[in-house]
Amino acid sequence: MNQTRPESLASFWMPFTNNRDFKASPRLLVSAEGMYYKDVEGRAILDGTAGLWCVPCGHAQPKIVAAVREMVGQLDFAPTFQMGHPSAFDLADKLMAYTNGRFGHVFYTNSGSEAVDTALKIALAYHRARGEGTRTRLIGRERAYHGVGFGGMSVGGIGGNRKHYGPLLPGVDHLPHTHNLEKNAFTRGEPEYGAHLADELERIVALHDASTIAAVIVEPVAGSTGVLIPPKGYLKRLRELCTKHGILLIFDEVITGFGRLTTPFAADYFDIEPDMMTTAKGLTNGTVPMGAVFSKQFIHDTFMQAPAGIELFHGYTYSGHPLACAAALATLEVFEEQKILDHAKSMQPYWEDAIHSLKGLPHVIDLRSIGLVAGIELEPVAGKPGARAYDAFKKMFADGVLTRVTGDIIALSPPLTLEKQHIDELFGKLEKVLRGLD
Repeated sequence: MNQTRPESLASFWMPFTNNRDFKASPRLLVSAEGMYYKDVEGRAILDGTAGLWCVPCGHAQPKIVAAVREMVGQLDFAPTFQMGHPSAFDLADKLMAYTNGRFGHVFYTNSGSEAVDTALKIALAYHRARGEGTRTRLIGRERAYHGVGFGGMSVGGIGGNRKHYGPLLPGVDHLPHTHNLEKNAFTRGEPEYGAHLADELERIVALHDASTIAAVIVEPVAGSTGVLIPPKGYLKRLRELCTKHGILLIFDEVITGFGRLTTPFAADYFDIEPDMMTTAKGLTNGTVPMGAVFSKQFIHDTFMQAPAGIELFHGYTYSGHPLACAAALATLEVFEEQKILDHAKSMQPYWEDAIHSLKGLPHVIDLRSIGLVAGIELEPVAGKPGARAYDAFKKMFADGVLTRVTGDIIALSPPLTLEKQHIDELFGKLEKVLRGLD
């Protein structure tokens, strides 16, 4: 692998990046191990974001690396249209066991975006298969992020991700977001105020009628918009209302799945039963792209009652790719053998105390945390939204720590393998940067 600066930065059109700013002063990573990246200058960079929320077990886990290396020499590719390979079925069984039997089936994709669009399509086709084809409306939420497919953008609620791409899908409505600085600032865990916002679904049902609504999709904890934590009772009330009106409830667990809240999934943490769950990121520890939709048994069985033939006209060339399956199987083994979730639980109190120690620093208007994730909201610079947090991001990288920012919110989500010294390093440097911001 090239560990020197590339000859040119011009040809790569980078995703979700200020390309001109980056290429004027690039941040180039060349290797990773454990809790650290190494940049092109040879500096160690503490990973405060688990890559992009996707490396819960730490970088370069030997078992995962070995599994991928072995599989690429054995079976580099196999289609899963009208045929299969053993690892895809083995992984499906292991994943269903990992959910403690909560779900019955898994449909493979290659990313969280594809998992969301797949879940939405399954919801629409499910209602049609059961004779309620009028249920075509999809309900998302303001400030939600559900990937970059047209389905995910349509149910998503971040203006910058939507405004450039026309009217998007028809028949989509949105619940209000739950973020309220006046009522809930500096909360540890679930805030007290806001459960009543779930009742907005009743207003939407009254407007459109339940017979037109297929599914509600929410992130249990909204990650990409800046770590918005659900109020106590909010998700339970959504579940009750969806059940009451025959609407499918989809949890987007692309970020919260595989340990981010110190439980296997957010559904476990909040003790809620969604009908479908989208996953990706931590599924393979970020090693090989993969996503998945977990489905309740009754949804799958409805499709299997159709006349003989293809039951769901949907899929991807790389659904259940052998390398991804090998990586995911090894990742599940690492979770179990290294007791990753137990370790994450043991670190959570120290992590939470470190986050909330930042209260009172200049420009810090909110701190919120749950599991091993945190949001640090900064007061915006007048007329320059996002500038202050982006400045903090660049200064943190220069000081050897990778963070993530969205608007004026710093989001932290380290590998679950972190130790107290990593927490001390991260927050020691973050405090220094925050004190020096304009």
